[in-house]
Amino acid sequence: MEQLIRKALDGDPRSIARLISIVESDSPYAENIMKTIYPRSGRAHFIGITGSPGAGKSTLVDKIIREFKERGKSVGVVAVDPSSPFTGGAILGDRLRMQSHALDPDVFIRSMGSRGSLGGLSHATYEAALILDACGKDVVLIETVGVGQSEVDIVKIADTVCLVLVPGMGDDIQIMKAGIMEIADVFVVNKADRDGADKIVREVNVMLDLMGERSWRPPIHKTMAEKGEGVGDAVIALAEHRSYLQKTEEGRKRKWRRLELEVEEIMRREISRVVENSWNERKTVELLNGLAERTLDPYSVAGELLDRVFSREA
Repeated sequence: MEQLIRKALDGDPRSIARLISIVESDSPYAENIMKTIYPRSGRAHFIGITGSPGAGKSTLVDKIIREFKERGKSVGVVAVDPSSPFTGGAILGDRLRMQSHALDPDVFIRSMGSRGSLGGLSHATYEAALILDACGKDVVLIETVGVGQSEVDIVKIADTVCLVLVPGMGDDIQIMKAGIMEIADVFVVNKADRDGADKIVREVNVMLDLMGERSWRPPIHKTMAEKGEGVGDAVIALAEHRSYLQKTEEGRKRKWRRLELEVEEIMRREISRVVENSWNERKTVELLNGLAERTLDPYSVAGELLDRVFSREA
């Protein structure tokens, strides 16, 4: 394992891929890998690309990779695809739109299924991004599933969130509800050659006005990702936002908040694992029959289980 980590940190793509697979599979080695990797991370710019399905996120990511490459940056990509609720499998089709970078040694693209995780990410997305960071990538692009209004978990990971909107997808204002507007640092109106692109720009500006004065007002850029038009300006805005974060008190507080969320998520995951194991040990046919016959209630069973877990942990 030490040799594998060393080769990955030296930039070997096969070793990087194996590390991500080990962490994604919840291997017993995963925790030690991340403890070793973590001190080497913290240098890359994490950029979240989010928005509704069909907005052209993957095509836009392909062009963003090219723009960063032209600026001399090495790029990692974590693209999350929805998993089937029946088979658990995922098509992982994002790579099809990024084939032009497949053989580039300065670009590493990893697709992963959401595996039932909500919020547009996989449970191992952050760990994969940290591995790419530690292994020398200057920029890590994180493309979310594309679940719409509930897709806000990306703010827990990304330094900069790019929200991709597209005209002609029904009620354009729907994507701007339920917190999705608040997490965007840069807006991209993709497929801007379609009717309604200017209308979306106006609506976003109105909503930004209603949100009041902020030290960073998210810029809005129109793009046609398939042709590569406007993508360069969007990439400049992404870089400017990172510079803003590095120079301001708001950026420092935002970084601290993400670190708090990181620790909370790890604790939540570990507690969930302990509770699940304890429940599997406690679960019997008699107990389930008692619940079915209403001689037991799930609240008392859960309370007793939690008492056992936390008294044991204490």
